[in-house]
Amino acid sequence: MTTQNHDHIVKSYDTEIARLTGEIAAMGELAVMQLEAAMDALARRDSRAAQRVVDNDDALDAREREIGHGVLRLLALRQPIARDLRDILAALRIAADIERIGDYAENVARRSMTLNQSAPVPLAGGLTALATLAAELVREVLRAYVARDAQSARDNWERDAELDALYTGLCRELLICMMDDPRSIGACTHLLFIAKNLERIGDHATNIAEEIWFVVRGETLKETRAPHDADVAGTGDG
Repeated sequence: MTTQNHDHIVKSYDTEIARLTGEIAAMGELAVMQLEAAMDALARRDSRAAQRVVDNDDALDAREREIGHGVLRLLALRQPIARDLRDILAALRIAADIERIGDYAENVARRSMTLNQSAPVPLAGGLTALATLAAELVREVLRAYVARDAQSARDNWERDAELDALYTGLCRELLICMMDDPRSIGACTHLLFIAKNLERIGDHATNIAEEIWFVVRGETLKETRAPHDADVAGTGDG
């Protein structure tokens, strides 16, 4: 193979990887926008807006399928090894994490529609900080992915402890609210599920950070964070 042909192949491959990275970043931003729209619908008690979030989840599913096809095409045509193979396989896993983030946003929207059938619960506002941090973590790890910035990915991986602490505190408040006023049990239970969805989004952000670290450094993030009691409520939508 001549040097010119080799350079052409390398450039073509780099172009395909850049395109794939851009598609994943766009998919991630769509997932975050879904989360923000779901939280806005929850705050405004707007069931129509919540239904739009539910309906829009199909677009995320379609993007994941397209990315999957692109990954398979690259694997078949390029037969990558070492760093290139890590890059391509990470793209597939990151797309799956983003799809799950979209699912959790859809869950939030569905729960909000159910909540609209009962009186507002004041503690619902406490979800805002949790959702804001979750969205921030997802956006930051996606920036790190585009830049292949392992240190930024690790920094945000460590910040998941902040989200866990917010989640645990909110769960305790909701449990106290239910004990003080049994009439709030139904609504507070839905809020617990929503809070768990947001905490799970943070978990998927850390998954993406771990993929970035592995792609760039060729090793796993071995450090372990301090244990937390984020499952105090034992809730979740999957």
